[in-house]
Amino acid sequence: MPTATSRSLMALNAWIVLLLVTSSTNGYDGSLMNSLQSLPQWRDYFHHPTPSQLGLLNAIQNIGSLAAYPFAPYLSDGIGRRRTVIFGASIMSVAAVVQASAQSVGMFIAARFLIGFGLTFAANAAPMLVSELSYPPHRAPLTAAYNSLWNFGAIIAAWSTFGTFRISSSWSWRIPSALQGLPSVIQVCLVWFMPESPRWLVSKGREEQALHTLAYYHADGNLDDPFVQYEFNEIKTAIEFERSVVANVGWKSLFNTPGNIKRMRIIIAIAFFSQWSGNGIASYYLNQILTDIDITDPTIQLLINGIMTIWSLFWALLASGLIDKLGRRPLFLSSAIGVLLAWIGQTVSFAVFWQQKVPAAAHSLIAFIFLFSAAYGLALSPLIVVYTVEILPYHLRAKGFTVFNFTISLALIFNQYTNPIALGRIVWKYYIVYCCWIAFEVVFLYFYIVETKNLTLEETAALFDGKDASEKIAVNGLNSTNVPDAGAQKGEVEQVEEKF
Repeated sequence: MPTATSRSLMALNAWIVLLLVTSSTNGYDGSLMNSLQSLPQWRDYFHHPTPSQLGLLNAIQNIGSLAAYPFAPYLSDGIGRRRTVIFGASIMSVAAVVQASAQSVGMFIAARFLIGFGLTFAANAAPMLVSELSYPPHRAPLTAAYNSLWNFGAIIAAWSTFGTFRISSSWSWRIPSALQGLPSVIQVCLVWFMPESPRWLVSKGREEQALHTLAYYHADGNLDDPFVQYEFNEIKTAIEFERSVVANVGWKSLFNTPGNIKRMRIIIAIAFFSQWSGNGIASYYLNQILTDIDITDPTIQLLINGIMTIWSLFWALLASGLIDKLGRRPLFLSSAIGVLLAWIGQTVSFAVFWQQKVPAAAHSLIAFIFLFSAAYGLALSPLIVVYTVEILPYHLRAKGFTVFNFTISLALIFNQYTNPIALGRIVWKYYIVYCCWIAFEVVFLYFYIVETKNLTLEETAALFDGKDASEKIAVNGLNSTNVPDAGAQKGEVEQVEEKF
């Protein structure tokens, strides 16, 4: 078994970091739009957009994402995870150039549409490749880190804008806009050389290549390593089993069995929760909230935004590291309850300030925003991607993950259109809507989240389909004729699983 200092394992994790950059690109976009709204140069250049125009400027990226969703899973399953990431990154690289050179609102909107379009392809394939390629004891933390690094992109956007806002010309917003394309350019140059998903290779009949990939990265090149043989045969058996029980793997198959209905109910819910828990206000309209509580200095607004992105990244990465120790269910419930309490605190603070203009209420509102970000980072940021990917069987993974991303985009578009209008008209009273909704989230998560700690992808997927599927995959994986000593192999596997 490889050690933490194994060259092949270090190389594998380096490739995975390259894939994690995809989420940072998405986070960069959210924070960029928040920061640009605090720049007088940007507002003046685009003639002070109205609330409805701001809604379109923020939502157009997700409208671009919606346009790509019908095609993304077919590319991921057809040409492979790796090539799909490259395809999406190429579109985003071009779009960033167009955005940075925008001469009108229309050109800026078109560029953001293209960014969303390209992001859908990369964001569909990258987390699946992370999950399917990772060394099993590292799979859950690394996949959780994928969505956590949304905050890393937000940090770069917030602080790059903070560094350029004193530039009096349009370069104050053009430079941060151009930097958005840098991660995608790096991916286009390097992802060509990284390995493909062993599960995708097996699904395409390229079993020898899949075995060599697993052996090289999970066992320092030892093809006869018992754990690699177990992994390989479990993957092969699971994919063969799925083919034997699923005659149609079209979109209807997402809802054609009780197990799949359970999966999609959870996936659609957590996708919607991740964007409708109040975070859309803090992510895209923080400057408007700060203005409403009389914090209007652009320097202070940008500084608060920059500090909060670092704070959010810390909590998301902390939860990512604890995912296999604490489990999914405790983290989800702790996060939702914490978000509810922090949001109630924000609501009360905002109401007191709005009615009585008490400075202490404004300060407490900022404190509750930070507490909210910490609670949100425990699960609703890091866990939603890893949980979605791991509960889906291979033949449904790309399509199911597309439904997940599609739901997020719908929730975001609704938020981005309604939040600025609602905040402008009813101000703090709009927060009460979220208080009621987040309370519902807590109840839903309590009744429906299933614990999946320390299971392989195949075991987790089978958990929703009953014992028969799980036992067949496990028994066939151990008893395959390709395994020289099933008993020794099982003992080796048990030793590895103790490390999870």
